[in-house]
Amino acid sequence: MAVLLDVAGLCKAYGSLKAVDGVSFQVAGGEAFGLLGPNGAGKSTTMMMIAGLLDADAGTVQLRGQAMLRRQPSSRQELGFVPQDLAIYPDLTARENLQFFGRLYQLSGALLQERIQGALEQTGLSGRADDYAGHFSGGMKRRLNFAAAILHQPALLILDEPTVGVDPQSRAHLLDCVRQLQQSGTAIIYVSHYMEEVQQLCSRAAIIDHGRLLVCDTIQSLLCQIPLEVELRIDGSTFDTGVVLNPGIQQERQGGDIMLRLFSSAVGDSEVGAAVTEVMQQLVSAGAVLKSIRTYDPSLERLFLKLTGNSLRD
Repeated sequence: MAVLLDVAGLCKAYGSLKAVDGVSFQVAGGEAFGLLGPNGAGKSTTMMMIAGLLDADAGTVQLRGQAMLRRQPSSRQELGFVPQDLAIYPDLTARENLQFFGRLYQLSGALLQERIQGALEQTGLSGRADDYAGHFSGGMKRRLNFAAAILHQPALLILDEPTVGVDPQSRAHLLDCVRQLQQSGTAIIYVSHYMEEVQQLCSRAAIIDHGRLLVCDTIQSLLCQIPLEVELRIDGSTFDTGVVLNPGIQQERQGGDIMLRLFSSAVGDSEVGAAVTEVMQQLVSAGAVLKSIRTYDPSLERLFLKLTGNSLRD
């Protein structure tokens, strides 16, 4: 797929704080690209510069080889943005909201009505088109927010936490909408704290923290950086910590229990099963009582925590 969006060396500082420090990535047409990071990592600043809402101190943003400039609105006509904060008017109906946003995109007449009907159908709101948005559920408001951003059929769509706080049905519908846009050739930047969504939708993803890009690769390559983990909880009163186990097994006391952790980069289930069986045999021989066993598959969430840490942030 041809590169549609090219972000190169974006930098933005507020005084001595580097909010974004040399961020670079590309997104192809028909690709969903995940952008992950803790609160305050620089994601929003990056998206605002891509959207032309904020000037970069350094670096460039190009869409179809043309610079995206803040002071040149025409350069942003191929861009759609679904913000995390709802950008709809509660005192207008769904249809009236879309009419308003459609006119901002310079749509009018029969084409505008056609696009409105298409967006309502795509987001499952046709039956509520003439109801006031203020009476909608949270999930319906999110879907209307989404519909407003796709009226002009953008080449690039930025989605900032599009499913936050919605019910499972609305979430599933919105994810289906994203897949449909991918199939139509739209390039998508998908920002979410729901790692499983990014893992399902995106072919590639980047993790940003403290303004810098920590990793950027295919989902498969990113998952290969995290081993499978098997956690065994042992009754501490039955386990001699002096027992020699296989090299690489971590031991940690939690209350009256001993936690044993086995890490494996083996792909096949048989190899992992053989390693666990060997450890279990050693524990039985040592007279240890197993209380529970738990497996953690490689995931973006585990990679995210590994790279950014798990301390709370404001």
